[in-house]
Amino acid sequence: MIAILKFVHIASLALWCAGLLALPVLLHQYGRTAAARTQTGFSRLRHLTHFSYVAVLSPAAVVTIAAGTGLIFLIEVVDPWLLAKLLMVAGMALVHAWLGHLTSRIGHGDGGYRLPPPLLGLVLALPLIATVLWLVLAKPDLAPWLDRLPALLREPQDRELPPGVVPI
Repeated sequence: MIAILKFVHIASLALWCAGLLALPVLLHQYGRTAAARTQTGFSRLRHLTHFSYVAVLSPAAVVTIAAGTGLIFLIEVVDPWLLAKLLMVAGMALVHAWLGHLTSRIGHGDGGYRLPPPLLGLVLALPLIATVLWLVLAKPDLAPWLDRLPALLREPQDRELPPGVVPI
């Protein structure tokens, strides 16, 4: 069971990472061609980016996160490197959401929307992906880094949540 879940996690992670790297390049390169300025070219760009995001990237992200969560509970890993990895994955999810926003805006706008540089997504995603890969393969001892955090962040405070924050 664990081997199958690891395979699913790694395969979907590879697909998600490839999409996070390819979509900004696609938006940058193809979106600036003369063909994209025609109705047919724009329609092709819109369908390609929308399909890539909705049918490939988003399902890969969901499967990656679901399989990874399952692995955390099955293997019972609670090391500091895993928390750092989850932080990087959260960053990848934010880049994913921003690319979805760009994809949506180019397709649903009235033409007055000026697209931010899509390659910024590549600049943001590449270090996050590399850090996740490094954390998983090296499994570094991050305990010395955790010891540098202030005590407020390392120790429980034994206080009640404010009444406006309590969800129940």
